[in-house]
Amino acid sequence: MVRKACALQPNVLSGLCPTRQVLDLIADKWTTLVIYLLSSGTHRYGELHKRIEGISQKMLTQTLRKLEDDGLVKRTVYPEVPPRTEYALTALGETLREPLSALCQWAEQHLPEVEKARGKKKAKDLALTAS
Repeated sequence: MVRKACALQPNVLSGLCPTRQVLDLIADKWTTLVIYLLSSGTHRYGELHKRIEGISQKMLTQTLRKLEDDGLVKRTVYPEVPPRTEYALTALGETLREPLSALCQWAEQHLPEVEKARGKKKAKDLALTAS
């Protein structure tokens, strides 16, 4: 579905504003992890697949294609036998390095607190079902 442009200024809270599509682009967990890994430099497909645990080949391929289509990742194919393909962030993709790195670091730093809160919720739910 094509949305019309924002009337006055971009607003991600507006359901009619195309900025939502841009936000959706980077809000995906696989996209975040691919950009986070590529922010350390150029990688081959196999390296990406090996380093991002849990991602299927199909999902990695779809994510890389989407990022390439949206101008965030550059794909370079070298005419060798066998062909070598490398992926790197574009200048636009590089602008996501800092915010996505901060998000990933936040997740790592606050994992214990989140797990503690989840544990409390689970214990509360168990107590309610037991009574």
